[in-house]
Amino acid sequence: MSANPLDNKAQAWSALFSEPMSELVQRYTASVGFDKRLWRADIDGSLAHAEMLAAQGIIGASDLADIRRGLAQIAQEIEAGRFEWKLELEDVHLNIEARLTQLVGDAGKRLHTGRSRNDQVATDVRLWLRGEIDGLAVLLADLQRALVELAAGHTDTVMPGFTHLQVAQPVSFAHHLLAYVEMFARDGERLADLRRRVNRLPLGAAALAGTSYALDRERVARTLGFEAVSRNSLDAVSDRDFALEFAAFASIAMVHVSRLAEELVLWMSQAFGFIDLADRYCTGSSIMPQKRNPDVAELARGKAGRVVGHLMALLTLMKGQPLAYNKDNQEDKEPLFDTVDTLRDTLRILAEMVGGIVVKADAMERAARRGYATATDLADYLVKKGLPFRDAHEVVAHAVKVAMQQGVDLAELPPATLQGLHPLIGADAAEVLTLRGSMAARDVIGGTAPAQVRSQIERHRQRLGAG
Repeated sequence: MSANPLDNKAQAWSALFSEPMSELVQRYTASVGFDKRLWRADIDGSLAHAEMLAAQGIIGASDLADIRRGLAQIAQEIEAGRFEWKLELEDVHLNIEARLTQLVGDAGKRLHTGRSRNDQVATDVRLWLRGEIDGLAVLLADLQRALVELAAGHTDTVMPGFTHLQVAQPVSFAHHLLAYVEMFARDGERLADLRRRVNRLPLGAAALAGTSYALDRERVARTLGFEAVSRNSLDAVSDRDFALEFAAFASIAMVHVSRLAEELVLWMSQAFGFIDLADRYCTGSSIMPQKRNPDVAELARGKAGRVVGHLMALLTLMKGQPLAYNKDNQEDKEPLFDTVDTLRDTLRILAEMVGGIVVKADAMERAARRGYATATDLADYLVKKGLPFRDAHEVVAHAVKVAMQQGVDLAELPPATLQGLHPLIGADAAEVLTLRGSMAARDVIGGTAPAQVRSQIERHRQRLGAG
């Protein structure tokens, strides 16, 4: 078996250099500490490349058999935790290649024919990210299902709808929850769309100019499940748009998470008292024994900033790079990896937390009554009687002022008091001033009427399936 040129701290380019890399530079430039998570994608990509090389007659059948055997052993070693990751071999690619050559000799050296680490790493990251995207799509659907099922039990539960965090109009609690389902559904659409652009094969672009070997790139794409091959070798090795786009998607999704988390924090507070979160998602205080803190929701809210920061880091990383590949691109992985990890863990725990919410319907309804939430309904009532809206708005403003002075809700004002404000207000106004009457009146597509909300719940259930 031939000696491995990558053993004993030698580099893949060592014959050109007159002195070894310093240990400080090794530590500074090495990425194996974090990119070793790409090992499965690296092995899958190498197998597809080797099979293509053999099919094209570039390597022999015996070399292919040796490569398959060696890579299978390496996969077993990594899975068992027996693989020795070496800092001096810099990254996941050279570590696997060195071990392969150690195991199978010259066949391992031939594996790199027709490729560069530039197109290799771009392929590995895309393969890895594609798998993570598929997992995140499932988690997004799980979170939507949890929200839909919580909503299904509360189509008739009244809560105050807010603008400017002031009570505005009564809405169904289910309707409020379904607003988040719509947000996360759009996130799912964005994720599915960007997956198509992630799923393009760079392998075969080599270092930057393509290769003189007669590669069959379409074959490799089919083997690895890529939808297309990249059409420009310079762009193939230097492009990180797919990472930027994923980080942008993740940032938007985490903003939606943060908005929901903020509401959970507010709703659980004594000032609102709308819900309770299960104890397993809360913590206590080291000094105040009465406290139940919604730490999980607060952390989810905080982690949105972390993900948005990674998007900014990746955008800044790419903004000044000339074509083609530059070492800067090594810095794409840690933000991308952490973005995936943070989003995955947050979606999973948020879906579980939503499933454990206890709703305090009476508190929600009391809050809706305190805010004169049916004022707009009384204005609409007058408009339907023929009064111009601006005049109706003025009349109702006076009615609210009277109710505030008397310390009662609009619905509790005596009919004579209301009629004294305007002769068009009759006894039938009492019906529109009730919270449930207000909700039921908004029976249009997208409205908060319970019938409409139940229809939307069914639509989402059909869209999301059983899971």
